[in-house]
Amino acid sequence: MIHSRRIASLAATAVALTAACALGADNIVPPIKPGLWQVNSEQNVNGKQMPTATASMQNLPPEVRARMADMMKARGVDMSGAGGTRVCLSRESLDQGQWQSVAKDCTTKIISRSSSSWKWHSSCPQTGVESDGETLFTNAENYTLKMVTTMNVAGKPSISQRTMTGKWLGADCGDIKPVTAKSISGK
Repeated sequence: MIHSRRIASLAATAVALTAACALGADNIVPPIKPGLWQVNSEQNVNGKQMPTATASMQNLPPEVRARMADMMKARGVDMSGAGGTRVCLSRESLDQGQWQSVAKDCTTKIISRSSSSWKWHSSCPQTGVESDGETLFTNAENYTLKMVTTMNVAGKPSISQRTMTGKWLGADCGDIKPVTAKSISGK
């Protein structure tokens, strides 16, 4: 069961990474460059620091780690590097909003949006998950996302605080496929 929880946590991290630029509605295009991004993430749950996705991957048995790495890479997320997770965002996926509507049955409302800051609230009524977030765009090659998520876990309230920083590595994604909502959900 511990491996299932780690895999679920890693998958949740990957889903969050697709929203790392900002969450939105109406195919709002973030002011960032398409290409290969390095995303570093820190998270605490109920005040307790959680291991990074990369660290969690390293703690998996080799065969599970290899399967998970292959599955995530096929979906546009490379978790093999020590410097963070790499994600490929194509111009098409950014323009079409494919990177934003990952969670089924969730709605996102933009609270405010400027050229350098987006704030939003997401609600997932079926799962009881609520999130508030803000993305600060330093420039087209750097952003910082801060998000607070509340949910019930085993009947108890849980608060997750996540900070992600994104740095553009270049236009060429190499062998990493562009991430899309469809590729993450597997549908």
